[in-house]
Amino acid sequence: MNSESKAFVVISAHRSEYPDPITFRKGTSLMVGERYEGEGGWHDWFFCHCDGQQGGWVPAQIIGATGDGTARALEDYTARELSVQAGDRLGGHRVINGWIWCVRDQDGASGWVPQANLREA
Repeated sequence: MNSESKAFVVISAHRSEYPDPITFRKGTSLMVGERYEGEGGWHDWFFCHCDGQQGGWVPAQIIGATGDGTARALEDYTARELSVQAGDRLGGHRVINGWIWCVRDQDGASGWVPQANLREA
């Protein structure tokens, strides 16, 4: 994870389609499903499930195989996406597979935003 924050401006709106994102702690047992193969050039995302939650997209870097056909989370994670409008100013804190973890300057709301929707400020 890079510790530097970069400033971004949203160049096209993004709306989250997942009101209840998968969220888990390091060490959580994961059931790994399909690999994302759609638009966007987002590589190495897998649809995962864990007990008590709906499934969600998880980057490969966070999934650790245990050798017995299961997987464990290598770190804490949430698939929360940040809904943004063109012109919003954000601080970007981590880039993974075409998405950036961002915090909106105006209200402190945070979540993942597609990198293609942003321009460095």
